[in-house]
Amino acid sequence: MRDIGAIAQAALQWVMTIVGALLAALSVIAIVFTSVLLRTAHKRGELAPKVEAIGLGAVTNFFDTLGIGSFAPTTAYMKLRKMAPDSYFPAILNAGHALPTVAQALIFISLVQVDPVLLISCIAASCVGAFVGAPIVEKSPVRLVQGVVGVALLIAAALYAMSNLHLMPVGGEALSLPPAYFAVAVVGHFLMGALMMFGIGLYAPSLVLLSLLGLNPAAAFPIMMGSCAFLMPASSLKLVRSERIDLRIVLGMALGGIPAVLLAAFVVKSLDLVTLRWLVVVVVIYASILLLRSALTAKPNVQDAGSAKNP
Repeated sequence: MRDIGAIAQAALQWVMTIVGALLAALSVIAIVFTSVLLRTAHKRGELAPKVEAIGLGAVTNFFDTLGIGSFAPTTAYMKLRKMAPDSYFPAILNAGHALPTVAQALIFISLVQVDPVLLISCIAASCVGAFVGAPIVEKSPVRLVQGVVGVALLIAAALYAMSNLHLMPVGGEALSLPPAYFAVAVVGHFLMGALMMFGIGLYAPSLVLLSLLGLNPAAAFPIMMGSCAFLMPASSLKLVRSERIDLRIVLGMALGGIPAVLLAAFVVKSLDLVTLRWLVVVVVIYASILLLRSALTAKPNVQDAGSAKNP
């Protein structure tokens, strides 16, 4: 019995060490990203955040923490309000939601139990995928970005509807996966990391995949949040320096998003999100139609006209 107790204590200590290392690394990445973001914004004269973006970041990240997702609602709002050119969306989404997502990950990695090897592997795979995808997005024609994001919004709307209709996989009770399923999860998160650079949210696909593989849905939260929290600021170090971004929107979303995450995680904790999801489905489908119409009808050589850099 003493040997079993010693093994269990050693295993717990190992897990705590890995979790501590992840949290420390995540904190360092967030500090570096914040420094680069502020320096670049100051250099460009974009250090003053947009007030509208503060509200957008607060609302989307509040519900993101509760599991509604932030990329699709943010894309829909920016498209309907014409806050920025369509080609700016992927960079704004990844950079603007990076710091609020870090806050989410710090909370859920600390509080929710999951296999640390699976957690680290999925995070690493998504980061590699993001670094593969980032330069592809940066060099992609605007019409391609519009088309990909438009299709992604339709998929997001379908996932929201399936969740409300109880057609999503319920998951199992496992906190770890057998080798074959482990490999599927890692490969899946590599692909999701690459697609994140097009502005396609990782949360819903990650939750669906891990639940289908039998993982406890609660255990999926630190994986999907940790994956995004590492890949978003790391990949956005280059995105914030690109021409396809408005740093005033990015800063506003971060300023509004971080306190909203804390409010959702520690005060509200849960809400009836069914009605909200149906509303999001309608808005997201409409925004998707607008993006796809732009991709199919706009002239390639004037696609970047009308920059939203002007106040």
